[in-house]
Amino acid sequence: MTTMVMKETRSSKLANFLGWFSIALGLAELFAPRRVGSMVGVDGSLVQAYGLREFLGGVGILAARQKAPWLWARVAGDVLDMVTLAPGLYSIRRNRQLASGLAVIAVAAIGLLDIYSAAQAQGQR
Repeated sequence: MTTMVMKETRSSKLANFLGWFSIALGLAELFAPRRVGSMVGVDGSLVQAYGLREFLGGVGILAARQKAPWLWARVAGDVLDMVTLAPGLYSIRRNRQLASGLAVIAVAAIGLLDIYSAAQAQGQR
């Protein structure tokens, strides 16, 4: 019984971390889209739309009792981000290739956390 409570607490902490991470990233993308876009090799106008998605997803995670749907939405967002970043890997500009490559690695890493957290939240229903 105690391990179940600890497991729920740990997975809930991870979900809350991901919620706050989404809010912070979303705000950065909303208010500094060109800067964020240049860091990851993507056009800034698209970054702002993704920032709104991130921000709302973070609020949803933190506010919802059932976090799983919001966490799965983050996973879907990760897939969308990877699709958006992929063309930069084939750019003729080396600095854009590097920026896109590092961004793909970062999205993949956080995506794994998103999948793990969503699966944990799904199992707690």
